Amino acid sequence: MPLKYQPFYLGIGRALAKQLSKHGATVFALSKSKQNLESLKEEIEGIQILTVDLCDWEATRKAVESVGHIDLLVNNAGVAVLQSFMTITPDSFDRLFSVNVKAIINVSQVVAEKMIANKTGGSIVNLSSQASMAALKDHTVYCGTKAALDMVSKVMALELGPHKIRVNCVNPTVVMTEMGKLGWSDPLKADPMLARIPAGKFAEVEDVVNAVMFLLSDKAAMINGTTLPVDGGYLGCH
Repeated sequence: MPLKYQPFYLGIGRALAKQLSKHGATVFALSKSKQNLESLKEEIEGIQILTVDLCDWEATRKAVESVGHIDLLVNNAGVAVLQSFMTITPDSFDRLFSVNVKAIINVSQVVAEKMIANKTGGSIVNLSSQASMAALKDHTVYCGTKAALDMVSKVMALELGPHKIRVNCVNPTVVMTEMGKLGWSDPLKADPMLARIPAGKFAEVEDVVNAVMFLLSDKAAMINGTTLPVDGGYLGCH
């Protein structure tokens, strides 16, 4: 089975950057794609961009350290490689865990270290997926990375909580980004999934952005170590 390699939730990261900037935040966007970052810079006045491959541990640490103190962190980067269980390859396994889990630990360590040193506290939100709690065909490794991310986030919340750093996950269903529309435009694929969502629709980008913004804010001051489904009831009703 051919590999289907794709950046995940690309539209969510762009929308989040816009919303945070709109609310007065100084936004630092980090990505492997210089082209995507340059286009983002054209859309958002004052945004700071850093080009780095998250799979490169040391280069990523240097890039994040160069930013200085960060109050709010959203770990949005993710990749999906779709393979049936019997065709999983070592390369795809390593790639997914490197981006979807290892890179998040790396970036969060650097950010949390400064939060602790400066005694400011803060909030970290990790973009997970309903796939962390529901099996999806051809998603063995992807589901595994998101389940791992949920538990990593809970332990982060446990250990960082005493430093007034909250850590939570947002777990969307299929999201109607441009990529999502392409990937789920076929009714043969989309209809069985939609049939299991009581709300009868997939998530829009703003649904996910609103959940992330809430968890970043002081209105969520007592929410820590949670996984927040944005799935129209998919997980809660099955």
